[in-house]
Amino acid sequence: MKRRNFLKWSAIGSLALLGGGLAAGRAMAANKYYTGPVSDHFDGTRFFNPGGEAPKGFLNLLKWRFNGKSIDWPDAYPSPFAGAKPEKRVTGNRIVVTMVGHASMLIQVAGLNILTDPVWSDRTSPVSFAGPKRVNEPGIRIEDLPAIDIVIVTHNHYDHLDIDTLKRIHAAHRPRYITPLGNDKIFGPELDDPRITVMDWGSKDYVGKNVSIHCEPCHHWSARGLGDRSMALWGAFVIETLAGKIYHVGDTGFHEGVNYKAAQEKHGSFRLAILPIGAYEPRWFMKAQHQNPEEAVAGMQLAKASYAIGHHWGTVKLTDEGIEEPLAALRNALAAAQIKPERFRPLRPGEAFDVPEA
Repeated sequence: MKRRNFLKWSAIGSLALLGGGLAAGRAMAANKYYTGPVSDHFDGTRFFNPGGEAPKGFLNLLKWRFNGKSIDWPDAYPSPFAGAKPEKRVTGNRIVVTMVGHASMLIQVAGLNILTDPVWSDRTSPVSFAGPKRVNEPGIRIEDLPAIDIVIVTHNHYDHLDIDTLKRIHAAHRPRYITPLGNDKIFGPELDDPRITVMDWGSKDYVGKNVSIHCEPCHHWSARGLGDRSMALWGAFVIETLAGKIYHVGDTGFHEGVNYKAAQEKHGSFRLAILPIGAYEPRWFMKAQHQNPEEAVAGMQLAKASYAIGHHWGTVKLTDEGIEEPLAALRNALAAAQIKPERFRPLRPGEAFDVPEA
């Protein structure tokens, strides 16, 4: 991707996806997504990260966007694993995860097929003609998906909540949707009679025989436009099964490992952690919202995960680092932590990981 194209989408994509900050200094607006009691992470209008750092505002966004340090991506970065055709079901002690791209994955465990943050559209943007464009095809054609039981939507940024994709999934599979507070008001009206379970941090829901899903904190934020910053909640999810526990994080800043420690203290060890490893440069701007590979490795250790999958890299250019920089940084971080590379897999679209038993 050339520099001029990167700047072309930044005016639209950055404001909605990463900036969303023009409203930060305005008077408090009414929350159009959620109404509920004040809590340790909701002030009555907006959600926040307890003891954490809020996303930086519009002037800092401009400072970043025009810093001249963005590394170009290739126009195409095809995956050797493209065209995957997953099994219909996975049972017993097996856990299989197949990468679709960016934060979209198919998790197969305990006879359930679970999609995370499904995005099959060409762009992660509020408009179809501009914004971050994928450089590889989805690793699974939408027509080749097995029957989908559950869709987890971790938060409302455009690279995680894509309404066009949800419409296609809903028409074909009519799954159950699980999402943090307020996000149901964004995509629910676009679907025909959807079944949506809305969760707050710390809540739990049973989704199948001996399978439950917990919503847990992560350090992030939300916005679909310029006036709705942090009006819908973001979250991480723990999928608890007899085959083991899966800790799925769609987006997070490291936040000194606070949420990783809390997840481990509450849930014990994990067979698998699914963690973001991309979209992290420059650190002065991204640290509060996107962890880097070194922090992801530290998170894996704090959560006591036997294995990890790295996502959020190599599909759409959101930040300054080169397309394969997360891979090199992850290798270095694993070596420094004396963790074997096969325990932390940065998956390419279509690539499947049959997780070994812990």
